[in-house]
Amino acid sequence: MGDKTFELSRELTADERENLNQYSDIVAKLLFHRGIFDNESANKFIAADYETSLHDPFLMKDMDKTVDRILLAVKNNEKICIFSDYDADGVPGAVVFYDFFKKIGYENVEVYIPHRNLEGFGLNNKAVEKIAEEGSKLIVTIDCGITDSAQIDLANTLGVDVIVTDHHEAAHGLPNAYAVVDPMREDCDYPYKRLCGSGVIFKVVQALISKISENSKEYENFEMKSGEKLKTIPEGWEKWLLDMVGLATLSDMVPLTGENRMFAKYGLIVLQRSPRKGLMKLLKKSPASQQYLNEEDVVFTITPRINAASRMGHAKEAFKMLSTTDEVEAGQTVDYLEKINNERKGVVAGMVKEIKKYVEANLIKDGELTVPVIVKGDPRWSPSLLGLAASSIVDSYNCPAFVWGRGEGEELKGSCRSDGSASLVSIMEGVPEGILDTYGGHVMAGGFVMNFDAIDTVEDAMIDSYNKISSEGSDLFHKIIDESIQPDDVNWQLFDDIKKLAPFGMDNPKPVFVFENVRIDEIIKFGKTQNHVRLVFRKTNGSELNAIKFFAADDEKIEKLKSGDVITFTGNLEKSIFGGKLELRLKLVDIF
Repeated sequence: MGDKTFELSRELTADERENLNQYSDIVAKLLFHRGIFDNESANKFIAADYETSLHDPFLMKDMDKTVDRILLAVKNNEKICIFSDYDADGVPGAVVFYDFFKKIGYENVEVYIPHRNLEGFGLNNKAVEKIAEEGSKLIVTIDCGITDSAQIDLANTLGVDVIVTDHHEAAHGLPNAYAVVDPMREDCDYPYKRLCGSGVIFKVVQALISKISENSKEYENFEMKSGEKLKTIPEGWEKWLLDMVGLATLSDMVPLTGENRMFAKYGLIVLQRSPRKGLMKLLKKSPASQQYLNEEDVVFTITPRINAASRMGHAKEAFKMLSTTDEVEAGQTVDYLEKINNERKGVVAGMVKEIKKYVEANLIKDGELTVPVIVKGDPRWSPSLLGLAASSIVDSYNCPAFVWGRGEGEELKGSCRSDGSASLVSIMEGVPEGILDTYGGHVMAGGFVMNFDAIDTVEDAMIDSYNKISSEGSDLFHKIIDESIQPDDVNWQLFDDIKKLAPFGMDNPKPVFVFENVRIDEIIKFGKTQNHVRLVFRKTNGSELNAIKFFAADDEKIEKLKSGDVITFTGNLEKSIFGGKLELRLKLVDIF
């Protein structure tokens, strides 16, 4: 905890500015501080061209083996099982691969997505046995499998080949799979390492189409044992799959650089035109406009509904929503996802209410929080919802939050989120042995596993560890801001300049501006429960500039504000098309 401070990113020297002389001052500064130092690199970054950004898929280790084995399975009419993760990376990836098989007319395919709460992440023995019993001869994993050595060994003994496509690191060596396509494997020379799971399976599809195209004469008469012939794929058809790859790239928080930036950019273009019936119906039920869909619409509208399927039910419903061509099924799955997403909100709200009740009764004195870290759990709470609850607690109390629950087993599983005052990994590293069985994550988000014996000691251990880190000094509350501007500087020219760097995300953050000593003209609460806030500022010409903060009901700094106050705050520029009205406004980030 503590007061947030900020400083402006440094100005460019004359030589640095000259190297980016094709761009405006603000764009040059933004590019430079994102590691782009010259016009040539900047042009390539901003263009993010499809043809020039793509790398040859056959540069990935085991890609040749993978393509040959899949096409052999198709020729022999072997049943293929697509085994994907249940999140908003794995599910779109399953759709990408499933759509490829539909396009070539191969129907002997099943999709298996494990139940998040009952089966957990990755391959499991029961699933492998079931898949083998039902006749599959080949399993292709998507966004999982790299650490599932025992399960892959089981599949081998059952006569099932496994091709792993993944983007996670192999902590203890590669599994004994038929092939492992993973840019993160140490012996893979693929030029771009940070693809998401859907990005990897897209490369497999790209390689399959390339192999079929380059050997067109062979595949013209490619007759499957089913008696059917392979359908031809029109040139460029795979670009229609980029809606799913872009969705996954934005959802999975991989760096929006290199090939990923291209996937996100073109993914948004395809999403804006996507004919997927479920997607179209989902967006019609949301405030987001498909025609103007942006990265934030994806992350805050589509992604939560895909993830709600696995958190509250089964991810197969999300797969159906994205893959179906049937109007009725599309409507039914969208209605279902909307329903369980609302249920998810209700369950998380209940968890948050219980945590707040505990905090107010035990951790608040004279209106102030008496601890630097909040730790609370309940064995009845589902692990799949803990991260959402922890995020809400961080927003309410401005301190790190550790929330735990229990899944189907005996282990207690937890999720944690930070306010930026300390690294979560550092906090967990400082906890004495015997309290946490395992833990992982990064500065702002993480997870942990502990046993029941630790329930009474984990809170004190986390607090002690935080205090030790705090005494050693931490600058995570110190923010680097892109530029200082005033309301008069906010115009469409500035917005268009900044938009050149979009889409924004990990390693390409949305530009943050500081507005220093600005007078609030009016404060307006809105929304069904009046939990959103609009701060109105005036430009010198008298026109309004609005700054929006959603879900601000628990933000003490905002609650204390009144008209006439002079404040310093940070915000992003955003275009709003709510109700058909075009508006350039600010999204409030922080008040200092």
